[in-house]
Amino acid sequence: MAGNNAARILCFSSQLLDELGRFQGISTEVDRYLPRIVTPPHCQYVCREEAEVNPDYKQIIPYVLFFHEGRVFSYRRGKRGSESRLHEKYSIGIGGHIEADDRTLFSQDAIGYSDAMWREVSEEVRIDDCEGEACVALINDDATDVGRVHFGVVHVIRLTSPVISKNESTITGSGLIPVDTAVRDIQRYETWSQLCLENVSLLMAGLCPR
Repeated sequence: MAGNNAARILCFSSQLLDELGRFQGISTEVDRYLPRIVTPPHCQYVCREEAEVNPDYKQIIPYVLFFHEGRVFSYRRGKRGSESRLHEKYSIGIGGHIEADDRTLFSQDAIGYSDAMWREVSEEVRIDDCEGEACVALINDDATDVGRVHFGVVHVIRLTSPVISKNESTITGSGLIPVDTAVRDIQRYETWSQLCLENVSLLMAGLCPR
């Protein structure tokens, strides 16, 4: 993940989530939530040190999953990652915070959300190419300390080949594994990955070719 504790990261208010309809777990109602939470003035940049401990804010986190012919990219988070509460956890999601620098003159949206998502992908993994990418779901988990201050936006990418490798030292034990294997070992994964694995068929159904 990019940035450090001094960074200003994109958030929206927990009150807005209540207005839109707070949910627990996975929601596929992307069109209901995403346009509002990533459009000023509903979102704002907040000092990360404050956002990490203040549940009045929800930090917007792109969470990208990679699939190839029945397999999913899986890895273990190292001890040097920026989020200490996730150290040593297994994950199937690549992603991180959105920072003010992600927006450029060429951004397709007001805050550079798409730029931030693809930046995280390029920073953390190397892939040859993909034949499909879609934003398919949202994650809200108020049951954990990490979840109370984060809000996940789930993207699914279908790889054209099985070539994917780590691009950061904080990623360990990475590789494509059968989805069935990940589901069978679901308890070793971080909460967001567990939610995705529990709903993997639903998420894959939302992926359409470009």
